Amino acid sequence: MKSIVDLVNAHKKDNTAGIYAVCSAHPIVLEAALRYSLTTGRTLLIEATSNQVDQFGGYTGMTPKDFRQFVLQLALQLNFPSEQLILGGDHLGPNRWQNKPAAEAMAQAECLIRSYVEAGFKKIHLDCSMSCADDPVPLTDEIVAQRAARLAKLAEETCLACFGTQDLAYVIGTEVPVPGGAHETLTELTITTPEAAIKTLQAHISAFAQLGIEAIWPRVAALVVQPGVEFDHASVIDYVPAKAQALSRVVEDFDSLIFEAHSTDYQTPQALQQLVHDHFAILKVGPELTFALREALYGLAAIEEEMLPAHACSGLREVLESVMLDKPEFWRSHYEGTTQERHLARSYSYSDRVRYYWPDREIDAAMSRLMDNLSAAPLPLPLVSQYLPLQYARVREGKLRATPHFLVIDHIQDVLRKYDAATHSSH
Repeated sequence: MKSIVDLVNAHKKDNTAGIYAVCSAHPIVLEAALRYSLTTGRTLLIEATSNQVDQFGGYTGMTPKDFRQFVLQLALQLNFPSEQLILGGDHLGPNRWQNKPAAEAMAQAECLIRSYVEAGFKKIHLDCSMSCADDPVPLTDEIVAQRAARLAKLAEETCLACFGTQDLAYVIGTEVPVPGGAHETLTELTITTPEAAIKTLQAHISAFAQLGIEAIWPRVAALVVQPGVEFDHASVIDYVPAKAQALSRVVEDFDSLIFEAHSTDYQTPQALQQLVHDHFAILKVGPELTFALREALYGLAAIEEEMLPAHACSGLREVLESVMLDKPEFWRSHYEGTTQERHLARSYSYSDRVRYYWPDREIDAAMSRLMDNLSAAPLPLPLVSQYLPLQYARVREGKLRATPHFLVIDHIQDVLRKYDAATHSSH
């Protein structure tokens, strides 16, 4: 598969065909994904969100061009073929500038789109669903679609100017609640109705025609809706196929369209496979990958504490907690409850606000010390069995090297194995 359009065509012939999108900027997560796709030979879709990466650097400090170079450099180091890679931009629109008037926010959104397309991102999620400072709440489908069409037209012009071709694939629509996991505790989700999905599609078809770009509609490959999957800090709302059957059938009337499912993290293997079967053929995963990274690092920190005196240890967990308390801006508005409940949430929440802290210099230094400490001598296998039992089994079978780095990589790949199986269940 060379493009998202190829995926749509494959899924229309066989509804077990899908792809997962790795939504992370963490180098170890990306290394795990690249290594895993090397073993399968399958196309890897990596996505950056408008919060992570924008024309000003986002919270990662990377522009789209920087992010692409970052991923390609990792790929080069691993001898990963660049033609096996698709880069996508997620929730591209005025999201970062909602507190500005619409005219100003959309001007920034245009710069954002241009920077992603110029950098070589080929999958573009147009999301203009959010109200800006002088907008009605909520926006009408027509306003959302008109703004998306405006960005699509610019994307097409930019792609042609930069690459001499127009080969972008688009995703439209948005999910509820917000991307990246719900802020509040969830009990039940409102699944998108078939009528609402059709209305979104019709509004976009009309808006594209009004701007004279209806010819690109066959490259509008996916619609984001809410199929009834989400997670909050301590629970997961699982996919219930029966509740989404009417919605699922909507895309069967469109030759070049599938659904994209966001926030599929922590779903069961069976639920993920059923989502693909029900035409939610693009599965987004992000926080579950960094959640797995944190699990593996905590396991290694526990092994370190068993092997070394306290003064020689990295103190990774204590450093992480200290930095999160000193710099609470990434978790304070998300975690509520007692002091103990917030303490537990900081490390163990499904929403994984820890992921914003790994680039911190102090935390990175502690992590490097942990890896150095555990690389100095062979790890005792009984301790690997105690703290990373799935990896222990692979080490004993001769499938995995018992080094700290590869134990972490393999633990992250346990998540990827689940997604790979769900998107290739007939192969």
